[in-house]
Amino acid sequence: MGVLAYVAKRFGLYLAVLFIGLTITFMLPRFMPINPVDGYIGQIQSRANGTLTPEAIAEMRVNLEVLYGLKGDIFTQYLSYLKRVVIDFDFGPSFTYYPTEVSTMIVTALPWTLGLLLTATVIAWLLGNMVGLVAGYFHKHKAASILEFVGILLYPIPYYILAVSVLLILAYIFPIFPLSPTFPVGEMTWAKVGMIIYNSLLPAITLVLAGFGWNILSMKALAVATTEEPYVTYARLKGASNWTRMTRYVFRNALLPQVTALALSLGMIFNGALLTEIIFSYPGIGLIMRTAATGGDYNVLYGAITLSILAVATAGLVIDLIYPLLDPRIRTK
Repeated sequence: MGVLAYVAKRFGLYLAVLFIGLTITFMLPRFMPINPVDGYIGQIQSRANGTLTPEAIAEMRVNLEVLYGLKGDIFTQYLSYLKRVVIDFDFGPSFTYYPTEVSTMIVTALPWTLGLLLTATVIAWLLGNMVGLVAGYFHKHKAASILEFVGILLYPIPYYILAVSVLLILAYIFPIFPLSPTFPVGEMTWAKVGMIIYNSLLPAITLVLAGFGWNILSMKALAVATTEEPYVTYARLKGASNWTRMTRYVFRNALLPQVTALALSLGMIFNGALLTEIIFSYPGIGLIMRTAATGGDYNVLYGAITLSILAVATAGLVIDLIYPLLDPRIRTK
């Protein structure tokens, strides 16, 4: 019964987070100074050289408000929004790329974002934790201070400065990678896959460096604290080797908070997509969100932000459910 109560509580919090997130997502675009219907009608008038009559414009406005769920008062729009998103998972067509469906745009861009940010986040987590573990366990050695210095050097650098610096060094001063990458479209071949990997290496390196420093410092601090625990001292007195104590005693216990950090990082990769994809001209969710924000494209913003909220909330739910499997103290409670 305790397990069922625990799962029910976590799932209830998950639904509450989704509800609050979707409500905020609905409200925020309506505070923007851009009216997407007026913008779209302005484009039509420009193409028609101002020949549209007031009656035609009024009729077009009514049809667009119905099409994009902007008809009626704010409460009516909100109920319609929840029905479309929660039940049908339908965000409607895009204003900017009409009549393309938002869901189609997201499905097309999602593999690019996941392929880059998911891979880079996992690599940064693995490398940072391995280096931090060694630096923390052997914290009295001079080599550990050098490893810690690498983390201290990388961690405080703002991401946009790091990204621009890497871009200047590896694409401009030393043109190892292209300054303006080209990503092929159409049917995939091995040559196209190789080109995609080559053009994705520069943003991937930047993302790895950005997450590498924090993982080193956090794991080092956890490893140092865990090394002083009585059960590690007892293992040393029993004659366990450094490798055994570091991997079976220190690493397994220091890893628990890092697993939480990894889950949250994976859930928030869509937040980092915007800056990464703008700086490196990388196709993905980030570029879609930028175009939607500048053009007042409500539906695309709804789709991209809802996807981000869903990822973060789901990551939190998953870690809540698997954490008792990793930590016996929670199972005991």
